[in-house]
Amino acid sequence: MSSLQTESTRGPHHQTVPAEDSGGTSSPARSDPLTDIEKLLEQSVAESTPIHLSAKNIAKNYFRGRHEVPVLKGVDLTIRKGEFLSIIGQSGSGKSTLLHLLGTLDAPSSGEIWLENERIDNVPNRQRDVLRNRLFGMIFQFYHLLPELSVMGNVLAPLMIANTTFGYLRQRREFRRRGQELLELVGLEHRVKHKPRQLSGGEMQRTAIARALINQPEILLADEPTGNLDHETGTEILEILRTLNARQNLTIVMVTHDHAIAGQADRTVRLEAGTVVNV
Repeated sequence: MSSLQTESTRGPHHQTVPAEDSGGTSSPARSDPLTDIEKLLEQSVAESTPIHLSAKNIAKNYFRGRHEVPVLKGVDLTIRKGEFLSIIGQSGSGKSTLLHLLGTLDAPSSGEIWLENERIDNVPNRQRDVLRNRLFGMIFQFYHLLPELSVMGNVLAPLMIANTTFGYLRQRREFRRRGQELLELVGLEHRVKHKPRQLSGGEMQRTAIARALINQPEILLADEPTGNLDHETGTEILEILRTLNARQNLTIVMVTHDHAIAGQADRTVRLEAGTVVNV
C-alpha cells in the first residue's frame, strides 16, 4: 500500500549501478525494470483503494477588519482508505485550516468536502457534531485535556458526550475496559488515575491519542501531534500512529512542519500559495 513498504523491500541503499563498456567507461544509468514494475504495481494498488475523504476546489478566506485574506485557493485533495497522509507547509500556509475543514470544525468559503460518497461540509451543525464524535478522531498540538479529570476520565469523555447518562452508566464497565486497552496501547496503563498536571508532555499527547480513539473512529486527524515534544518523544508518538495505521487500517491525516516526521507517512503533500503540491 505504501511507498515505505516498497522501499523497505528494496532496501535503503538500493541503487542502479552503471554498467561499464569494454573501454572501461561508464554508460548512462538505465532504469531498473524491476523498480519500474514495483512503482506501477504500487500506483495500481493505490488507485484501486476506495476514496475515504476528499476536498474539492476548497477555498477559505478570513477577514481582518474590512480586508479579506485568502488562505486556501482551490485545494483538491484525495485521501484513500487506510492511507497515512502527511501535509507539510510553512507556518501560516493553511495546514491546520485545511485539517479543520476536513474534520468539519469549520466550513469552507467555497468548494466541497466529501466523506466517501456523501458531501459533509454543508450538513446541519448537529450532524457535524455526530461526525466529529463518531467518525473522526482528532489530536491537537496543545492536547486540550480537561484538568479536573483523570487520564481515564479524559479518555472516556467522548463516550460521556455521545451517550445519555443512563446509556453511559449501563455500558460503563465495557467503556472502561475499552479505555484501559487504549491506555495500554499508548503505554499509559500506570497513569490511569493521574491528572494532566502530573503528566509529561509526551504522556499528555498519549492521553489525547487514546481519547481520539475511544469512539473507534474511521479517520484520525492529527494537527502537529509532535510539535510540542522533544525528538525522542515525538518519534515514539509517530510509532504509535504507524502502529494504529498498520494494525487497524486507520486512515490518518497528519499536519506537521517537520519534514523528517512527514517522510514517515505513506504519502506527503505540501501546501504552497494556498494550493496542494505533491511531494
